[in-house]
Amino acid sequence: MSEAGASAAAPARTEITGAHRLVVKVGSSSLTDASGALDIARMEVLVDALAAARGRGQDVVLVSSGAMASGMGPLRMKHRPRDLASKQAAASVGQGLLLGRYGSLFARHDLTVGQVLLTVEDVTRQDHYRNALRTFTRLIELGVVPIVNENDTVATHEIRFGDNDRLAALVAHLVGADALVLLSDVDALYTEHPSHPEARPIPLVPDIEELVVDTSGRGAEVGTGGMETKLQAARIAAASGIPVVLAAAERVADALAGAEVGTLFQATGKRRARKLMWLAYASVSQGELVLDAGAVRAVTERKASLLPAGIIEVRGTFRAGDPVRLVSEAGAVVARGLVGYDSADLPGIIGRSTRDLVAERGAGFDREVVHRDDMAVRARRRKPS
Repeated sequence: MSEAGASAAAPARTEITGAHRLVVKVGSSSLTDASGALDIARMEVLVDALAAARGRGQDVVLVSSGAMASGMGPLRMKHRPRDLASKQAAASVGQGLLLGRYGSLFARHDLTVGQVLLTVEDVTRQDHYRNALRTFTRLIELGVVPIVNENDTVATHEIRFGDNDRLAALVAHLVGADALVLLSDVDALYTEHPSHPEARPIPLVPDIEELVVDTSGRGAEVGTGGMETKLQAARIAAASGIPVVLAAAERVADALAGAEVGTLFQATGKRRARKLMWLAYASVSQGELVLDAGAVRAVTERKASLLPAGIIEVRGTFRAGDPVRLVSEAGAVVARGLVGYDSADLPGIIGRSTRDLVAERGAGFDREVVHRDDMAVRARRRKPS
């Protein structure tokens, strides 16, 4: 759809039109043709819409799949490779082709692009996380359009995002986005799988935690995601104060102009500090602390710090400052936090009051095991009525 078509649609979603900074994610299936090659016409529609948003004064960050699909043609691969080495080879060849095409298309609008390739480590380690933030901040200050993708050339099956939907949600929070737009080959969220005759589109989701839909069904052949991954991304963003629009890639101009296309997931939570967002969704826990019932209530209901007295058991090996899970006796994760002690130091103090510890061991033990400011409490899901 042309930009003129988008302007004809009355802007209704102020979550999008009023956003100073947008993160837009597009999947492989929305950028390629039936043979798996890059579809330049589709890319032009996307770039024109993003450039129009820039023209309206909005910052834009693009999270784009398509590197592996772009490399399949030059390598004469007729089907998506299955082995890791071939996937990485295709991504290595395709990433340059993909960015080059984006560069030439954005140049028509006098815009410069910059490549940002991320691995899981870049968001699971705090120092890498801060470095990524500095890169994004400077690129945006310079007027560059950051184009983000997972670094498939070095990622492994065991350590990777697995899809760019979750990556986009994490990037949205990292860069302080006001809205996240997920572009797909499906035009909206449906009550059932879209192929079902009784399936109906859902234009608005006020609270994603109360959502009950059938997300069964496989994603596109050239992509890795499906509707479930998009809902996971929407849940991460919405719970962190970022509204999400899910729309068909071909309707990108309308979606970015605020038209009521696709599905809008309204924000349900407050914007978290970046450290807490990292803890909740990106950190790799190094161990577990098992809490008694009183400590679980203190952490989840009274928003208290975790003290030694409330800990029953210590699991794993970790150092002070590492992320750990806080779990109930039943094994449910109630929070994640940065621990203030080495794992080796905790067995001798758990279950004891800080008053007794100070009297016995000195003032250095008058501290929390996990301070409230270093804790991300897991939101409790409400059961649908």
